Amino acid sequence: MIKSIILGAGKGTRMKSDTPKVLHTIFDKALLGYVIDAVNGTKLVDENYVIVGHQAEEVENYVKSNYENSKCVLQSPQLGTGHAVSMVLPYLKEFEGEAVILCGDTPLITSETLKEFIEYHKSNNSDITVMSAIFDNPTNYGRIIRNSDGTLNSIVEEKDATAEQKAVKEINAGIYCVNWGKIKAAFSELKTNNAQGEYYLTDIIKWGNENKLRVNAYTLKNNEEIFGINSKANLAEAYKLLNHRVVKQHLDNGVTIIDPDTTWISPETEIGADTVIYPSCYINGKNKIGSHCKIGPYAHLRGGVVLEDYVKVGNFVEVKKTTIKPHTNACHLTYLGDSEIGSGVNIGAGTITANYNPLTGEKSKTIIKDNVKIGSNSVLVAPVTIEEGANVGALSVITKDLPAWALAITRAPLRVLENWVSKHR
Repeated sequence: MIKSIILGAGKGTRMKSDTPKVLHTIFDKALLGYVIDAVNGTKLVDENYVIVGHQAEEVENYVKSNYENSKCVLQSPQLGTGHAVSMVLPYLKEFEGEAVILCGDTPLITSETLKEFIEYHKSNNSDITVMSAIFDNPTNYGRIIRNSDGTLNSIVEEKDATAEQKAVKEINAGIYCVNWGKIKAAFSELKTNNAQGEYYLTDIIKWGNENKLRVNAYTLKNNEEIFGINSKANLAEAYKLLNHRVVKQHLDNGVTIIDPDTTWISPETEIGADTVIYPSCYINGKNKIGSHCKIGPYAHLRGGVVLEDYVKVGNFVEVKKTTIKPHTNACHLTYLGDSEIGSGVNIGAGTITANYNPLTGEKSKTIIKDNVKIGSNSVLVAPVTIEEGANVGALSVITKDLPAWALAITRAPLRVLENWVSKHR
């Protein structure tokens, strides 16, 4: 199997944040998580080594909590990208296979591209393959300098480039596939004779050519995939790019999205054909939405949501960690959290499941069985079960289980004080 080395030690000064750069999120998922998932999604990599530095403990906690096949390696002090990769040498002493090297701040890279990249490396019998891209404006990127036969001669950082080299539009995308057994010796021979005084990872190209290794460059098809995050503006742009990709996939799969520009859908959400998403919806986290559903406008799904076929979640409805069976409607101004809701249920406007105990910090479940009707402005205080067919009158607060086909009402009796207004005017 292949190993991956993911660079995540940088501070990200331009983010102007207390959060490590690679732990900034898109749809509540860390940038680093997108990269690790893309690598794991190739099914070719069995171990990931994440290089950590700035706020290393926080990044390591994230990795440990989410990825069993990944471990963190500390880079301290941080002396450049070449130095960062060299940190894994003690862990891969005996390893002779391929390694993929990536940056932890490129959340748009896909498993499909990485798989194609690795296959290109193998089919060309390369010892080192660099991913490249063609940019009309290559400013600030390292330039790909090719030999006359198309093989890769070197990568020159812009600060070290001549005017002729700066005119080259092919740039280094920052992803490498290497024959680890052949190139690991390079990391003890890198020099710091450059404008930054650092050990550049790009210098392994020159080293490889000097040592008669086969060095190639694979040109990326979609430049968006290597979009790196260095600022909050970059983060916002990546959010849009990822969302555009996800929305297009759903449109292609038969989902009706009325206004793609105001609809936000996480990449981990599945949606069945003929479902309609109305404008200004935000669908976050991992969810599964069936066919022929109607979502929104102004609906918010927060993750852990399963909507079976023909469910309606209407305007200003918020849903979290909830399963809803077919032909159930929650049309207006409702919060459904930590719930199981049956089929044929109607949930009136203003209903909430009160699932959180502020004294204990515990969240409890609300269970609503088939054919239940919940009146408007009702509060269901979890843990509570509403059995099949029960009706809850409007303005009721339900604090205990209701039997099947019962009617529950907790509102105060209506009092009419005649002429009260006239007497107090």
